[in-house]
Amino acid sequence: MTSATPAGAAATPSHTAAEIASQPDCWRRAADALPRYADALPRRGERVAVVGCGTSWFMAQAYAALREGGGHGTTDAFAASEFPPGRAYDRILALSRSGTTTEVLDLLGHARTAAVPTTAVTADPATPVMALADAVAVLDFADERSVVQTRFATSVLALLRAHLEAEGARPDCVRPLARAVLDAERAVTAPLPEGLCGAEQFTFLGRGWTYGLALEAGLKMREAAGAWTEAYPAMEYRHGPISIAAPGRVTWVFGPAPAGLAEDITRAGALLVAESGDAAAESDPLADLVRAQRLAVAVAGSRGVDPDRPRHLTRSVVLGDRQRT
Repeated sequence: MTSATPAGAAATPSHTAAEIASQPDCWRRAADALPRYADALPRRGERVAVVGCGTSWFMAQAYAALREGGGHGTTDAFAASEFPPGRAYDRILALSRSGTTTEVLDLLGHARTAAVPTTAVTADPATPVMALADAVAVLDFADERSVVQTRFATSVLALLRAHLEAEGARPDCVRPLARAVLDAERAVTAPLPEGLCGAEQFTFLGRGWTYGLALEAGLKMREAAGAWTEAYPAMEYRHGPISIAAPGRVTWVFGPAPAGLAEDITRAGALLVAESGDAAAESDPLADLVRAQRLAVAVAGSRGVDPDRPRHLTRSVVLGDRQRT
């Protein structure tokens, strides 16, 4: 049975949808690229700051939690514009799909002046980040036509997860990347849970490294579909945010849900999505993010919104001198 295309929706698959579907292959390629870039990535014991903007910042948060959780070294994550001047680090790791984001380039320039080693991960080798960073990992196979960033960000995290595994620093509670790839292959085709596309509001929750994924899921829903979304650390949900849980609204948990939270959400009448916990049949949280990305595209379609043309957004934010302060 077929359904009519909503008014204003694209009649053919969007670039965003196609890029989401390509992620399992991109993650494999990221892992295969590790030998070329391992020497550029953080060394065991280094004190590292990971920086980015938007989606890259959320991936930085996820990686920082993974690296510390695996005992590889102290790791902080910052929006590039909020990097604390004067704080000492052994390395700055900058994530930038475009390689042109003003705040990231400015920070790399300051780091060079201060003689702080820097590494960048980018999708475009023909951009200014190549000259400003001391070392660069280029994941050009994961670049995107869409403004909305999906596969590049997750491929960066796949590369960094592969590196932690190679260093013997994968946290005990985190599945191997190879399992995440298999889960992602299922995530790109499996039906989404019933009742999601018509929901009024979406809240995404996570703990540790999955909190960054929750933030990213919320951003994808806002960017692609213009949806009302929020994201919180899972244990913070009872401290106020649960007050908006209600019938017709969704609470999506990345990773294991805190004890008793599912019952609290059900009592509030919200629809709970929690399929990336510790059970063997549940998926890797990064693969669960793929499902959230697909949901963003599906919600956009149901609202007659083109996910390839998000409102007020461009592929990269490049600021003039007066906009830097």
